[in-house]
Amino acid sequence: MKYLLCEFKSGFPDNTRQWLTNYPKQVGALGLILLGMTSLWGCTAASEAQSNNKQANNQQRPVPVVVATVTRKTIPIEIQQTGTVTAYSTVAVKSQIAGQLTGVYFQEGQDVKKGQLLFKVDSRSQQAALMQAQANREKAIAQVKQSEANLAKAIAQVNQDKANLVKDQAQTKNALTQAQRYSGLYTQGAISKEQVDQYQTTADAQKATVMADQQAIANSVAAVDAAKADVNNTKAAVSAAEADVDNAKIQLSYSSIYSPIDGRTGSLNVNQGNLIKDNDTNPLVTISQIRPIYVTFSLPQRLLPELNKYRAEGKLQVNALIPNDDRPEQGEISFVNSGVDTSTGTIQIKGRFANTDGRLSPGQFVNVVLKLTETPNAIVVPTPAVQTGQQGQFVYVLNSDQTVDVRPVVVGNTVGNDTVIKQGLNPGEQIVTDGQFNLRPKAKVQIKQAVEK
Repeated sequence: MKYLLCEFKSGFPDNTRQWLTNYPKQVGALGLILLGMTSLWGCTAASEAQSNNKQANNQQRPVPVVVATVTRKTIPIEIQQTGTVTAYSTVAVKSQIAGQLTGVYFQEGQDVKKGQLLFKVDSRSQQAALMQAQANREKAIAQVKQSEANLAKAIAQVNQDKANLVKDQAQTKNALTQAQRYSGLYTQGAISKEQVDQYQTTADAQKATVMADQQAIANSVAAVDAAKADVNNTKAAVSAAEADVDNAKIQLSYSSIYSPIDGRTGSLNVNQGNLIKDNDTNPLVTISQIRPIYVTFSLPQRLLPELNKYRAEGKLQVNALIPNDDRPEQGEISFVNSGVDTSTGTIQIKGRFANTDGRLSPGQFVNVVLKLTETPNAIVVPTPAVQTGQQGQFVYVLNSDQTVDVRPVVVGNTVGNDTVIKQGLNPGEQIVTDGQFNLRPKAKVQIKQAVEK
């Protein structure tokens, strides 16, 4: 009873409250219900009156808002995607000879230059092979000199045989002349038969000598040909020996392993002191070229015609935004895949970035912004100004009497914190960017300063 009196005391006259307080037992159950309902009606009426007064006061109180001016500016037409950083090139460094790894000259994760020494392999067997090849080459060179001397000797013999032939041919001619002359004298009876036979024998002997000279010349010419072949063979042996020397030098050079590219080293897979195999499946280290570097991302195939259109007009700029870093890396499109991935309906694209500061690393996820073109003199508002309702998108426009109206708008692209308005606003108008939740048409507003972030 005391609870009811405390709750409903404002709804009873003073004498009734006093009577109920002094004589609670004299009131029946029905009387209590009637009195309670009367008190409840009084409390409800009072509360509604107070609420209406508060609502009227709130409607008259200006709503604090932040406003901005509608402007014109050049807005880029951009496409935003998520991309993955990939190395420009990757080289798996392997040894081309077997042996003990005697030296490692870099740290894991270190940036290395092309031609920088990375590893040393025990090279004693390669050095011995080189010395052997050099000795074989010197031996072959000596054989060439000997065969050339033999050739010169054979040529000299040919010349000597030819000289002998000329001499013997002259003597044969003279002997034949003598034999003919003395044969005539014998016919005349001036000399004896023995004298004629003697000159004829001499002439026949000279003929045989000439024939022998001719055979000697043929033999010496054959010896010259053999000597020439021997010279060619020994020269070929020299070439083969020189090739062996070059191969031995190459094998020796493999004992020092240099970086083939500028890049960053990965994990060291084999430590100094271990035996390594030639052309092992497990590389000693992997080097990734990161200057320049690629960022790979995909675009829906519906954007391919637009992409090709702007690519035909020139190189397309692409920016890579690193999470929690406001400074973008700038690059350009260097590769568009020739076909669409049928499983995803997208096409793969690569952007090439100089990555001078090394801020991009392979495997990193970045936000990619592909700039296709620019829209000059676009009507622009801050993105938070655009609201979405049942009838579409709208903004609150500030009137000269510090009230606001709802203005339907047609929205274009959104770039950063700027949204393009295709229809519905004019440059110079002021629109609400913060505080829209408490607004209604014709509501009075109070302009406040925006909080800087």
